[in-house]
Amino acid sequence: MADFPFAYPFSRRRLIRAGALGAAAAFAPRAFAKGGVKTAEATPAPAPGEVESHGLSTFGDLAEPADFKQFGYVNANAPKGGTLALSPPSPTYDTFNAYVLRGNPATGMSLVFDSLMTQSLDERDAYYGLVAKKVRISPDKLTYTFLLRKEARFQDGSPLTAHDAAFSLNILKEKGHPVISQMLRDVESATAQADDILVVNFAPGRTRDLPLNVANQPIFSKAYYKDKDFEATTLEPPLGSGAYKVGQFDQGRFIAFNRVPDYWAKDLPIAVGQNNFDTIRFEYFGDSQVAFEAFKAGAFTEREENIARVWATGYDFPAFKDGRVKRTTMPSNNIPNIQGWMFNTRRKKFADPRVREAIGYAFDYEWTSRNLMYDAYKRISSYFENSELAAKGLPSEAEKVLLEPYRDQLPAEVFGEPFMSPVSDGSGQDRALLKKAADLFAAAGCTRKDGVLLLPDGAPLEFEFLDNSNVFERHTQPFIKNLKLLGVTAKIRIVDAAQYKKRLEDFDFDIVHDVMLMSWNPGEELRAYFSSKTANVNGARNLAGVSNPAVDALVDKALQAQTREDLVACCRALDRALRSQRYWIPHWYNPVHRLAYWDLFGKPERAPKFDTGVISTWWWDDEKAKKINFNGR
Repeated sequence: MADFPFAYPFSRRRLIRAGALGAAAAFAPRAFAKGGVKTAEATPAPAPGEVESHGLSTFGDLAEPADFKQFGYVNANAPKGGTLALSPPSPTYDTFNAYVLRGNPATGMSLVFDSLMTQSLDERDAYYGLVAKKVRISPDKLTYTFLLRKEARFQDGSPLTAHDAAFSLNILKEKGHPVISQMLRDVESATAQADDILVVNFAPGRTRDLPLNVANQPIFSKAYYKDKDFEATTLEPPLGSGAYKVGQFDQGRFIAFNRVPDYWAKDLPIAVGQNNFDTIRFEYFGDSQVAFEAFKAGAFTEREENIARVWATGYDFPAFKDGRVKRTTMPSNNIPNIQGWMFNTRRKKFADPRVREAIGYAFDYEWTSRNLMYDAYKRISSYFENSELAAKGLPSEAEKVLLEPYRDQLPAEVFGEPFMSPVSDGSGQDRALLKKAADLFAAAGCTRKDGVLLLPDGAPLEFEFLDNSNVFERHTQPFIKNLKLLGVTAKIRIVDAAQYKKRLEDFDFDIVHDVMLMSWNPGEELRAYFSSKTANVNGARNLAGVSNPAVDALVDKALQAQTREDLVACCRALDRALRSQRYWIPHWYNPVHRLAYWDLFGKPERAPKFDTGVISTWWWDDEKAKKINFNGR
């Protein structure tokens, strides 16, 4: 992970990831009234040519059989009880509505809502039935029929039906956060054919991972929102159906989620051995150092350490020395968080890629790594770093076929070796790199006058790094010093969380650090980050303002790829095109997870392959708590 506590999005697992109508209608069940509620007489047989499955994945691969009993990374006999206390990176919150554009949502709201299917932490993109026990797929893959569990319930005891699922998909498409509504744009309809049958129709040419995005969306109670504004910011605890519900909270200071003892899905294979804590509590702190001091005092009990300096020098306090606090590392098998300083190319000063590249040469990563980060990280160059999706060497024949139609729209380097982050001599002021920067500025038509670098229009090159914390200040100040040597004036501006969110939504910044999350089989996130369609949509994740026809075409091809091999070629070609444009100054990534925790917890024999498993699989151990006489929360 990065050398800073990145801001969580709403929920990483929620945001992943005419013939058809006739086929769907062919097996619509007859229903009869019983107590005023329609109930299907029986689940109809699949229509001819339909495929029925207990799960979904991008390319159809599922490791778990239909009759699996539990995931392999859980302890089925894990006890229930105790509290897991964490500290989110966000400094505050002002709403429980985490699925719309307005407000700063509380961390953890995804714990409250169930979805049609839920992801296995042992597989890169496999989802298994939660509210939906099965799904049927039409031959043309444009109609997905989800067969819901009749026992599904909201936390007030009311039935969770296909009507609620259809309502949720439709309102998220219409009024949800732009990231979500964009994901669902190819959903033509979502309708309940019975209380336990949801039919979702997709537009022809729909994106490859749209079914996963549908299966992973939260399900809201249609009745609950009958007289409520779905888009409003609110601190009214919502009605959910998940394993937890909102408990005590103090706005901006903490929020607790209490386990629902009679959770309707607690005995399903996808839930066995999970949701073990009675309470999951998030403690908010406005400063990372204050948060660490609070952890040392036991105000919260587990943290993933994202600051190398703290990991290297900060664990010298009494509770660690006497063994009450433990540390461990585990390998990160995912594509790392792709982070860096992102240029806002909507601004005229950053319109020329040569100017952007020149600015990047002033950042001395090698000096920063050695002096500030204990050489604990690896430098990023690719948008798909540490994976087979990253472009390397010369383009393959498959990549050339994808790139050739856009030769006139892309730099020549796209057909050669991909651009790599520069490597300095580690001095902090590499003269060779600063000379390259000066030459690039000159090639872009910039001039120097009285020590000030002037853009071709005569305006001085000035900009600010926008942030909502001071975590990056130590990294940025030496960078600013080198820019000054080139005649460039840069500064850091720290704003509060609300202003920061608003300025990002309005693209009101020069340079901002960004974290992009790429899945093993990238899909909708590519459009969210790089498509012209999102470049000027307020609240969209395309912070750089990427708007390039060649990139659009490559994104579309990646979204349509039907095999892993085709997807790899598309992503490598896209990586070359993006890197050639110098949209960012790449940062670094951590090849391991660094976990610190008070010795209060039990853990399964092994962790999931693609997650730490802390929230989902650990449990409270009373004997350990007594042994260390823990007196925190």
